[in-house]
Amino acid sequence: MPIIKSAKKKMRQDKKRTLQNKKYELAYKKIIDSVKKHKKGEKAKELINKAYRAIDKAAKYHVIHKNKASRLKARVARLLNK
Repeated sequence: MPIIKSAKKKMRQDKKRTLQNKKYELAYKKIIDSVKKHKKGEKAKELINKAYRAIDKAAKYHVIHKNKASRLKARVARLLNK
């Protein structure tokens, strides 16, 4: 456990940021799983748009790297094209 006041504050901030990052990470993972289940039909196109949005948001807040975001988006698009 930290003793110094600034270290305690840093620990509180890290805990808060970790929860926020998990939220963005779980959001795009959950949507990608649902895209895999619904590969065909109009629902798939709608889910792909949601997946793109969630992936872009995670990259925007530096939860994932921008190259990983583009790779994930490519994989999601490839699911639809199969």
